[in-house]
Amino acid sequence: MTEWTRLPDLSIDKDFEGQTFAPIYTTTVTVSGGTASHGRASGRARSGDGVLDLDLRMPPELGGDGQGTNPEQLFAAGFAACFHGALSLVARQAALDPAAISVEATVAFGRDPEDGGYLLHVDLRVEWPDIDPVVAAPLVEQADSLCPYTKMALRGTPTTIRLTS
Repeated sequence: MTEWTRLPDLSIDKDFEGQTFAPIYTTTVTVSGGTASHGRASGRARSGDGVLDLDLRMPPELGGDGQGTNPEQLFAAGFAACFHGALSLVARQAALDPAAISVEATVAFGRDPEDGGYLLHVDLRVEWPDIDPVVAAPLVEQADSLCPYTKMALRGTPTTIRLTS
């Protein structure tokens, strides 16, 4: 039997005031380079609380041995989990059971034709069996407008890069 997990106390019905970003959770993950001195090829990713602690490796398609997790897998997991949470929230607010919902994120890593660097493309696939698509579609659209990952993908994310010694 599975243990019941308490739902988060987050809601789109809560009023938030102010004109600035107000963080409600912050996490830090540190990546070191490993034997190749390259985070993607032989790195280690560790969260500040130690819960995430894993080897990073390049997938075979990029010349690696594939013997660890790669950043695209981590990004896909985060994106799918975040979108699933947003859709679950709006489904519950519409008095629908979100138990059967699954979200699959496919992340493609490739060349950026504008500058020769790299880009990511994300494809989300929502499976929600036994729900009328006419009912589900507006909820998926609402989840898209709420999910921080889709906002990040569409608007960009404010990023600060600081060199420390």
